[in-house]
Amino acid sequence: MNVLDRFKLDGRRALVTGGSRGLGLEMALALAEAGADVAVSGRDAASLAEAAAALRSRGRKAWTLQGDLSKPAECEALCERALTEVGPIDILINNVGDRGMNIKIEDTPLETWQYFVDLNLTHCFLATKIIGGAMLKRGQGGKIINTASISGMIANRGIAGRHYETTKAAVIHFTRATAADWAPQGVRVNAICPGLFMTHPNREWAKKNPEVIKTFVSSVPMGRAGEPEELGPLAVFLASDASSYVTGSTYVIDGGYTIW
Repeated sequence: MNVLDRFKLDGRRALVTGGSRGLGLEMALALAEAGADVAVSGRDAASLAEAAAALRSRGRKAWTLQGDLSKPAECEALCERALTEVGPIDILINNVGDRGMNIKIEDTPLETWQYFVDLNLTHCFLATKIIGGAMLKRGQGGKIINTASISGMIANRGIAGRHYETTKAAVIHFTRATAADWAPQGVRVNAICPGLFMTHPNREWAKKNPEVIKTFVSSVPMGRAGEPEELGPLAVFLASDASSYVTGSTYVIDGGYTIW
């Protein structure tokens, strides 16, 4: 097998949670271009349909799973449905997550805190338990990629909503712990920590909080935010045989923001 062949995903099936838009969609499209058939989950039927059409335009099979993964029972049901409707899943990308609110710790209601814990962290646990658990039972290995954030490694300047930093830090350590447990059974678990990427939600955030974005970009050595399509190749690497000896690792992709 030559080097480029190691990046091919022909014959594999993937599930990308939150894959109907933003970074999730970019990773889903990258997996499809590398040869995988891809299922995406999301809340909105219209964006799911658009994502499926984009995946199929690349010559791949696509499935859509509509559901709100901030609700644990709904998350469990969606993952079970994925195993039934999609079949054996070789690649899982736990991508759902959001800061959502620029709210100070002292002003955060408990219900808001719990909502983001379930959205950013509990969904990652449940999907790993159900989809990853099925990988273990099959005995043929698998790849799990958790979308964390550089916010799980630092406290962002000039922005509130520390539920995000807290849950993303937990995702990073959950990744390491799961990788340690499952490595002997051939299931590789890694995390991606994006910096600022100008997805649609972040473009909307920038309109409401322009100084936050300006401050952030001023601290990026490369002098700009990332473009969503720049994340896809890293996802392909971690999903493919090119990363066969990689597990429990955290990959920062932030234009150099965290090196200062």
